[in-house]
This record gives sequence, C-alpha cells and structure tokens, in this order.
Amino acid sequence: MTPSEFEFLKSFLKTKSGLVLSNDKQYLVESRLLPIARSSKLETLSAVIQTLQRGGNRALETEVIEAMTTNESFFFRDKTPFDHFNDTMLPALLDSRATRRQIKIWCAAASTGQEPYSLAICLKEAAAKMGGWRTRILGTDLSQEVLEKAKTGLYSQFEVQRGLPIQMLLKYFEQKGDMWQINSAMRAMVEWKKLNLLESFTHLGEFDIVFCRNVLIYFDQSTKSEILERLAKTLPDDGFLVLGAAETVVGLTDAFKPVSGKRGLFQKKQAVHAATGTTMRPRLAV
Repeated sequence: MTPSEFEFLKSFLKTKSGLVLSNDKQYLVESRLLPIARSSKLETLSAVIQTLQRGGNRALETEVIEAMTTNESFFFRDKTPFDHFNDTMLPALLDSRATRRQIKIWCAAASTGQEPYSLAICLKEAAAKMGGWRTRILGTDLSQEVLEKAKTGLYSQFEVQRGLPIQMLLKYFEQKGDMWQINSAMRAMVEWKKLNLLESFTHLGEFDIVFCRNVLIYFDQSTKSEILERLAKTLPDDGFLVLGAAETVVGLTDAFKPVSGKRGLFQKKQAVHAATGTTMRPRLAV
C-alpha cells in the first residue's frame, strides 16, 4: 500500500465512520483488508482502494468499514458500570420514574450484544422491585454483521466464560451443542438497530440511560465533542451517561459533569449542580 493510498483510506474511514487511524496502523489495515480483496476478487489492496475512490460500490464500502471497526465485547465488561447501574442508576430511576413506571436504556456501539444482555440480566435480577414496570433496551451498532449475531443471542463457550457468572449462565442461557443461547424471554427484552453515531439519532427518542462505552476513543476531539453534545439531547436532566474507563467529558463538553465517586458515570450539568443542593437525592452524590 502506497502512502497516498493509506492517506485516502484514513480519510475515507474518518468520513464514513469517525474512525481515526494513526500512521502506525498500516499493518492492521493490511491484515484486515487483504481477506476482503481476495473475497471480492480484487486481488490487491490497491485494487480495493481504487474501487473505493471511484465510488458507487456500497457493498465494498460496508465491508471495509465493518472490517476496520473493533467489535470486541464480553458480558459485564469492566464490572464497575454494572455496579453503578445496580446501586446508583436503577434505585434513582425507580424513585424518580415511580409515576410512569418505565425505564429506557440505549447501548450505543452494542457490538455482538453482551452489554445489552448484561443489562437485561440486571433488570431480571431486580424483578422483585419492578413489578408493573416497563423496560426498553435498545442496542445499536454501525455493523449489520455484529447486530445479526447479537439478535441470535448465541455465544461460544469462550464468549460466555468472559465475565458471565456460572449461576447466570445456567439461569438465563440454554446449551445448543457447543454453543450457549440466551433464552427467548431475555432476547425479547432487547431491540436492535443499525446506527452510525456520526449521523442523526434524534429519531430514537429520549432515554433514561445511555451506555456509550469504548467507542469515543476512536474519534478525534471535535467528533467526540459533537457526539457528546447530541447525546445530551437524548437524556432528561436526571438521566445518566456511561462512558468507558478511558473516556471522559472533560475538555469536550459542558453538557455533562461526572457523578462524584462514580468512575465513568455522568449526568447533565443541571442534575449535578442540583446534587449540591436539596433537589437531588443524597445517594447520587457520594
């Protein structure tokens, strides 16, 4: 791959998906795109890039974008966000939403579905507190391929061993040969949509909680800021935003502030300010 071809590909990926490739990632590009070159009978990476430059081949564009976006996920990943969900977010929402008795959660960049299903398990485990409540979990991702896997809820032994306690595996999954499938009741708790975070998501409506973990790290500063500002519009003032351990809002937006003592958990600026007075429940300001 020539330097000019690599520069074109960097620009193409940033425009189409927001992914920012550093100059030391050429080896990664070659390893992920060579199989596409072979399967598309284009033979070389140069031929793939020339086809992209000509435009009009949406199928190839999609293949390249999906090959270059990272889709690793596992159940209860990093544990801390799910602790925050159980001990902070859910109690607060059960209190503040007691009249309407509905909670809506969006998992952006949901990948192969482990995060939304982990939240579904949390809600099932809290069922004793939630009689008569309605819940909606939406999982979105740029890749249709990973969404199709997520919809099936079918995982290998290796995948269910990563973060999923054995008692929850036996309680919520059924063995299918050498695979495990989350049961139909759990699958029915989650809906799936293909979505590019660079595009408008106002049509999704408002959510009480947004999980947007381990995706902003792939964007440049201006794209991060723009996405965070738009995420703020999907949340009410007392809604929650959950980011990855290596992600922050600091220096990117004034719309959110950290929830004190809760790593990776953020609320709208108005809600955090209220936490210092008398209008916010004390448990939200640790």
